[in-house]
Amino acid sequence: MKSKKILFAILTAASVAAATPSEQIKIFDQRYQLNSPNQKLVDNFGDGNENLYGVRNFRMVLRGILYRGGANNSYNKYEKRNNQNPLPTRGLNNLCQQDFKSAVYLYNTNYSTAPKTVQCVTAENKNNELSYLQMDGLDQKNTEAFLEMIYKAIKGQIPSPIYMHCWNGWHASGLVSTLALKQFCDFDTDQALNYWIQNTDGNSEGYSFIKNRIQTFKPLSQFQITDEEKAQICLKN
Repeated sequence: MKSKKILFAILTAASVAAATPSEQIKIFDQRYQLNSPNQKLVDNFGDGNENLYGVRNFRMVLRGILYRGGANNSYNKYEKRNNQNPLPTRGLNNLCQQDFKSAVYLYNTNYSTAPKTVQCVTAENKNNELSYLQMDGLDQKNTEAFLEMIYKAIKGQIPSPIYMHCWNGWHASGLVSTLALKQFCDFDTDQALNYWIQNTDGNSEGYSFIKNRIQTFKPLSQFQITDEEKAQICLKN
């Protein structure tokens, strides 16, 4: 199964132990100072934080663990191209330098043109490797694999943070993030649906299949985390 192969790639990607989740939370809280899952660090045009240039609509989902957004292609000042593309090389390099361990492209269009690993030296002068993976964010068959990936990151079993992205940072990344918030942060269905709608930045009309996925999703028992872990990673909505 493709999704399981991708997860295995993440599990085996890092040869050096990463910071613990609690250490990462402190590092990334200080770095980005995001206090709400609705708050953006990078805007729709890809501006707001030059250290993250190459992404769009960058938001925190789970503190120090999971971030979401889009790829800055159509507004890119350096390598402009069609919006329906993976992250530009500059974006991958910047995520690597910001100490992200993996990025996941939630569509498959032109993924074959992107590098699958990026090596860099971080802002803290440490060697880092970013794995660039692909898994369809709208395919219901992948839900368990996504949640397993995030769960293992929370538990410190795979390296993180993870950046999950679609083209704009609205729909597919919003769906995966919303399901993560229902699974790990006890969002009820109304909270979850409102979160998804609000973070499409006004582009929520239609998409009934996504809304239905959000409304019908029930947290999976095999990926339960402790109240202490929830207190560490969950932002106030």
